Amino acid sequence: MITKQVRIVEVGPRDGLQNEAQIISLADKVKLIESLAQAGIQHIEAGSFVSPKWVPQMADSLEVMQEIKRLDNVRYSALVPNSKGLEQAIKANASEIAIFSAASESFCQKNINCSIAESLSRFEDIMTIAKAQGLAVRGYVSCILGCPYEGDITKENASSHFEKVKAVCVKLLELGCYEISLGDTIGTGTPKYTEQLLKVLLEDIPANKLAVHFHDTYGQALANILIALQNGISTIDSSISGLGGCPYAKGASGNVATEDVVYMLKGMGIETGIDLKQLIAIGNDISEQLNRPNGSKVGKALE
Repeated sequence: MITKQVRIVEVGPRDGLQNEAQIISLADKVKLIESLAQAGIQHIEAGSFVSPKWVPQMADSLEVMQEIKRLDNVRYSALVPNSKGLEQAIKANASEIAIFSAASESFCQKNINCSIAESLSRFEDIMTIAKAQGLAVRGYVSCILGCPYEGDITKENASSHFEKVKAVCVKLLELGCYEISLGDTIGTGTPKYTEQLLKVLLEDIPANKLAVHFHDTYGQALANILIALQNGISTIDSSISGLGGCPYAKGASGNVATEDVVYMLKGMGIETGIDLKQLIAIGNDISEQLNRPNGSKVGKALE
């Protein structure tokens, strides 16, 4: 049964901007986050405390999160790779944090310079500190439906790969994550394999512990999201104007656009509490600042 209410996690200010070569000013980042909250989005990924050497766009995340005028009903989260990043997130007064691993050994090495097992081990200290601070922790698993280094999902490797995805998800939940966001990092996933993956995961993981994070590289994101909804998942990651991509995944275009997701959900009679007109204006504004086409089809159609 499809839920009647969906929670949108807006990842544009972090995952969306991190791959943009043009540095966005502190003031414009603050404006973007505040505008998204005013449009009705109640969970915003506001920054990332990774090394500025690797992701220079996120170098001012502390200042951004200290500067924003916060709404009481909005969660402002931050991505952290290690204990040092967690310290910064606490200093920034993050509402919650996110940690990240992958279902691909090659991607994990490229992304955070360690194996999957090592990444999970590193998170034990983070979880201990976060728990002491009363911080909720969300987990990300990348490459659920394909990897830029190990290739696409095929009939031959699907079963073993899906079991690997499940093992990482289960471990993150055991560590204390309240929810796992399933990332189709390069956007190669199709509804068939999304359905098969979720069938494997839902054997052992409740739907309310899972979220989906689809990139739209091959135009499959909305179709994959529909499959997730039909399987009882009610949390969707999306990015204003379809901003994003992965700096460690060549060819990965943006995330699914928040405007497109909200339009689809509205047409299905599913409540989000988000003002679509405001979203479109925000998407047009940030696209103009970045001097790039709006990645939202709805944004283009209704501008």
